[in-house]
Amino acid sequence: MRVTLDITPDLVAAMAAEVKAGEKAVTAAMREAGTGLKTAWRGQITGAGLGRRLANSIRSQTYPKAGESLNAAALVWSKAPVIVGAHDTGPLIRSKEGFWLAIPTDAAGRGLRGGKITPGEWERRRGLRLRFVYRRSGPSLLVAEGRLNTKGQAVVSRSKTGRGKVTVPIFLLVPQVKLPKRLDLDRDAERALDSVPGLIVANWVEGRI
Repeated sequence: MRVTLDITPDLVAAMAAEVKAGEKAVTAAMREAGTGLKTAWRGQITGAGLGRRLANSIRSQTYPKAGESLNAAALVWSKAPVIVGAHDTGPLIRSKEGFWLAIPTDAAGRGLRGGKITPGEWERRRGLRLRFVYRRSGPSLLVAEGRLNTKGQAVVSRSKTGRGKVTVPIFLLVPQVKLPKRLDLDRDAERALDSVPGLIVANWVEGRI
């Protein structure tokens, strides 16, 4: 008995079409998974009250950038990895010099760029000297002699009689601070990974209908 296998052009074309469908399905699935993870991470960040600007630092990209592939992949990352990573892990923060961390109070105001102000910047901008006050219980202080303006910030007192002049705590001094964990990025990443097989199947079937 002789058995022959005749691969007709139609079978070859069908196999090629199936590979093409697979490439489209995998690429579409990775694009959906990457976009979904980006959206989930952005939602976590805004939900934690960390602001739209930090949320928008989350980006995604599907590879290959052009065309389809059975080896398609998606990359989701942050353009501010240090900040996002800190809120994701809740690290213990210490001063680089091994001294104090200066935590500004409301009376300190904001920095020039809208961020946290440092003791050196505060003295330059306010024209006041900070004085160290050691406390055995609770954080030590950096205080200034001045007055409080309508915004509750310490400024130079212009009164010659000293009227309205008060000692204002400007910075709290602590040896270290534990940043609270406000994000759980791994949770959403695992969900995105688990969704990939279903997305591939759904896109493959949809492409054949």
